[in-house]
Amino acid sequence: MASSSSLHLSQALLARAVYLHGSSSERVSLTTTSTLSSFPSFSGLKTLSSTSSSSSSSNCGGLGVTSRAPRRVGSVVRATAVETLDKTTEASLVEKSINTIRFLSIDAVEKANSGHPGLPMGCAPMGHILYDEVMRYNPKNPSWFNRDRFILSAGHGCMLQYALLHLAGYDSVQEEDLKSFRQWGSRTPGHPENFETYGVEVTTGPLGQGIANAVGLALAEKHLAARFNKPDSEIVDHYTYVILGDGCQMEGISNEACSLAGHWGLGKLIAFYDDNHISIDGDTEIAFTENVDKRFEALGWHVIWVKNGNTGYDEIRAAIKEAKAVKDKPTLIKVTTTIGYGSPNKANSYSVHGSALGAKEVDATRKNLGWPYEPFHVPEDVKKHWSRHAPEGAALEAEWNVKFAEYSKKYPEEATDLKYIITGEFPAGWEKALPTYTPESPADATRNLSQQNLNSLAKVLPGLIGGSADLASSNMTLLKMFGDFQKGTPEERNVRFGVREHGMGAICNGIALHSPGFIPYCATFFVFTDYMRAAIRISALCEAGVIYVMTHDSIGLGEDGPTHQPIEHLASFRAMPNILMLRPADGNETAGAYKVAVLNKKRPSILALSRQKLAQLAGTSIEGVEKGGYIISDNSSGNKPDVILIGTGSELEIAAAAGEELRKEGKAVRVVSFVSWELFDEQSAEYKESVLPAAVTARVSIEAGSTFGWQKIVGSQGKAIGIDRFGASAPAGKIYKEFGITKEAVIAAAKQLS
Repeated sequence: MASSSSLHLSQALLARAVYLHGSSSERVSLTTTSTLSSFPSFSGLKTLSSTSSSSSSSNCGGLGVTSRAPRRVGSVVRATAVETLDKTTEASLVEKSINTIRFLSIDAVEKANSGHPGLPMGCAPMGHILYDEVMRYNPKNPSWFNRDRFILSAGHGCMLQYALLHLAGYDSVQEEDLKSFRQWGSRTPGHPENFETYGVEVTTGPLGQGIANAVGLALAEKHLAARFNKPDSEIVDHYTYVILGDGCQMEGISNEACSLAGHWGLGKLIAFYDDNHISIDGDTEIAFTENVDKRFEALGWHVIWVKNGNTGYDEIRAAIKEAKAVKDKPTLIKVTTTIGYGSPNKANSYSVHGSALGAKEVDATRKNLGWPYEPFHVPEDVKKHWSRHAPEGAALEAEWNVKFAEYSKKYPEEATDLKYIITGEFPAGWEKALPTYTPESPADATRNLSQQNLNSLAKVLPGLIGGSADLASSNMTLLKMFGDFQKGTPEERNVRFGVREHGMGAICNGIALHSPGFIPYCATFFVFTDYMRAAIRISALCEAGVIYVMTHDSIGLGEDGPTHQPIEHLASFRAMPNILMLRPADGNETAGAYKVAVLNKKRPSILALSRQKLAQLAGTSIEGVEKGGYIISDNSSGNKPDVILIGTGSELEIAAAAGEELRKEGKAVRVVSFVSWELFDEQSAEYKESVLPAAVTARVSIEAGSTFGWQKIVGSQGKAIGIDRFGASAPAGKIYKEFGITKEAVIAAAKQLS
């Protein structure tokens, strides 16, 4: 149990919180209870009695049907803890469990001499109640579809989540993983990473990304529930829980995403705000004094204040019960905690935020909280108590599998579509829906061709969903056969993000990571990737296959001028790992880009698309795009052209026209479309030599953007034609001429080199 000094600290913090925040939240505050005797009963809590399942399932993401009927344990699993265990024993065991979480976190940070122990120490009660009493999950199958999702937006406090995963029985976090916290090859990295640690839903490093991802996860749940649930079968039913801190609240992305969450009425999104008033630089009074409660109320959230997050366990439980009762709004539960709770000398200070406690303070904290155990020790009664989650989770999944099997018999078409979304499998022949074009097809902007592709794919890919940052009519991203995803129409597939580029990208990451078959896309002008670069980088890092539809891709947008004309953006994304930067030149290449983007589930794709009309070129193809770079025309023999002309996007047409002129003068000219550097790099050495033979050094590239990086393609003896300054306001044709992005410039360079 906590010592008197810790309790005094808690009381002092509570008094301070009331002083700082006033009485505005009194109407939603909760009364603290000292025991568990008044523990509230509500749907979703797990029993503390051990439940086992003798059945096993073979599934993909929790879809497989069990080989024999499971025990009907649903009502037992959802029973209230207080109904099954002695209350006195339960109270002491809860306290012991919470301190286990605290000390696993303390010990891991101490061993690594690196990390953030303060948040886990303060948030351990929230974590315990969520993972031990409230959330529905299967530790032995972290990808079970109908699980509740948990996001630690304040990702620096990741030892909280690792400790919880360890206690709950996830195989991804063993004792040795805790001991190798933040070390090379560890499954417990310094911030939660979904691709490293099974049981971690999303990657949360930059503050605010996690809460925005959670909005995407909650959107996905609401959308699927509206599409697939039936009056006699609620097949989609899970919650998204988040812990975020003061830093997340300060970041603008959280406001963008939470504004949308309120607008959409995401009632199954429940966020816990760790209100501890401490950031790296000290007390948040130096920079963050707004009334967060009022802001979230204005954003359309239900707000609850738990005044004692340190020991007010029943307050936390009651807050969750209240949050679940509010169906039409997301809920923010502000939980006032003490950062570093239990540390006699460092609690409630910035010194416990981002560094190990130190040996002396660890010993003092052990004495203060009455913890006699060695580092990383989990007491046997705590271990036994948590061990029930594996069999209970298996039973929950087995029960759902039977339910889905029954659903499939009643609603086979809906079940098939839902299965595609859950498993990530594709309908047979889906790629045949992609439109094709000939040189006789009318010239068109690739943004318009993109819309043709999106609408064709939406008919055959049930997981395709997305929208634009208030530019749908300009980005050409509307799915014409569907309406808008709104609070009252969540089954629709056009998402209106408003002018919120950063939040849009992060929300799409959440959608992509909800289920493998979701294919989220989002759109804005290419230049505004600057406003969402952090979310795009997280897409690449966490292997979220988001499709970024970026129109107005160059100086070709014309009169809007340099603020809207992307110059350095192609180069910057080519420098980013695990992302595909695609710049298609016409209809066939746009279709090829979409095929590549859909197939690449583990990496995002950016499609840079034109505003101006482009001709449908001879020689382009869907298959060529899959190679990244390929020959569209060539009059040479023996793989020995006099010169190679290389173009991307709108400039491929210029390269092709220059090639025709040079051939008339007797030159052997190869024209290459270089739609994706990344895809070309992945081809065999033989293929790359067949396109860009090493012996041919006369190479000219043309692209209406920075020449940075093009030397890699054209070589030291080649010529890169581009723009290495900001653009200008003028009609597109005039700008191209003034900047030398012309056929004449390509011809002159080719003659000089060859």
